[in-house]
Amino acid sequence: MSDFHPVEMPPTPPRRSRWRETVETVVVAFVLAIGVHAAVAEARFIPSESMVPTLVIGDRLIVEKISPHFGAPRRGEILVFYPPQHEPVEMSTGVRFVRWLGFTPEVAYIKRVVGLPGETIAVHDGQVWINDKALVEPYTNEAPSYEMPPQTVPPGHLFMMGDNRNNSQDSHVWGPLPIDNVIGHAAVRFWPITRLGVT
Repeated sequence: MSDFHPVEMPPTPPRRSRWRETVETVVVAFVLAIGVHAAVAEARFIPSESMVPTLVIGDRLIVEKISPHFGAPRRGEILVFYPPQHEPVEMSTGVRFVRWLGFTPEVAYIKRVVGLPGETIAVHDGQVWINDKALVEPYTNEAPSYEMPPQTVPPGHLFMMGDNRNNSQDSHVWGPLPIDNVIGHAAVRFWPITRLGVT
């Protein structure tokens, strides 16, 4: 009697077509790209002179979106954000989701954090004053030519100003910024190559 016992081989899985593999790869890459754009980082360009000399028209930046969720913004940080609405707007979950993804017609601004929640900020004598102390600002283009009476930054808000103080629509015009409007932190200037660096 023979000691040979036949061994059953597992069935060979059917080969997927190259077309299907290509479609799956493209879909996965697209989903990953959307996820990175929405939650990790995105590219932005500078369309105005409001942040001269720090940023100029045509500069391209990587905006990092993670750190704002893990700590309060600090004075001096450059943030990208949606400006506050003049009238409160109740946004649906769908609108909030689309805004989070970054696919919205809303114009985003970029400014520097100058005032923090609870601080009193004023502009006079060509300087910004925080709690009655002059703020040292080596990054500005020129001294502000306007004056602003003292105002206290409410909880959950920031006072944002452009480095080009006399050519910037910022918190001295439209008031404190709700922190919820922050998109992310301007982390790296990647273009033009001659201006490559951390912001």
